[in-house]
Amino acid sequence: MKSFVERHRGVWSRQIFQSAILGAVLFLGAIVVNYFATRYVTARASAPVTDIILSNVRVYDVDGIIVYGALALALFASIITLYHPKRIPFVLKSVGLFIVIRSIFISLTHLGPFSPGVMIEPTRILNFLGITTTADLFFSGHTGMPFLLALIYWDKKPLRWIFLATSVLFAVSVLLGHLHYSIDVFAAFFITYSIFKLAQFLFPRDWQRSRE
Repeated sequence: MKSFVERHRGVWSRQIFQSAILGAVLFLGAIVVNYFATRYVTARASAPVTDIILSNVRVYDVDGIIVYGALALALFASIITLYHPKRIPFVLKSVGLFIVIRSIFISLTHLGPFSPGVMIEPTRILNFLGITTTADLFFSGHTGMPFLLALIYWDKKPLRWIFLATSVLFAVSVLLGHLHYSIDVFAAFFITYSIFKLAQFLFPRDWQRSRE
């Protein structure tokens, strides 16, 4: 196996470096967009509605999985991506695109969170990153983000299964905690796949480099 230094040596041409910088700008811009979108929908959340699954399943305490699991996923994905430097531009851009599109989606409909549900105690950093769940419901970012990473690393079988398992774990957890409606979770897989294909279309050179 190549060492970390060997993997980065010779990869960072001017073109790839510029593409990574653009990806970082898109990612950071998406975080800011998500922050304001989350504040907007939280302030305008309406009453909750019934749900075929949530109405028939009692609420479970999944606070730890949702918060610390998301942080662990972010750390693991960052380390893996740094270990595969050719994928950095595409990962940054596709994740940024995911966050922007989800910010638009959550701004369109203002359903309130299902009640009863787990109350997540937000910290300032978690709230800024959009890890806590309030009224930012459709579609589930906890479900969609690891599924997006699974699609990006589909050719790496161990990583594919780790990210897919994480996506399923988060999907079940947000339902058991009544943090998302059923449609938020099930739609996340279809919308995320569309975002992945859109990223391939918008950033073909980055995608091709990531496969080399």
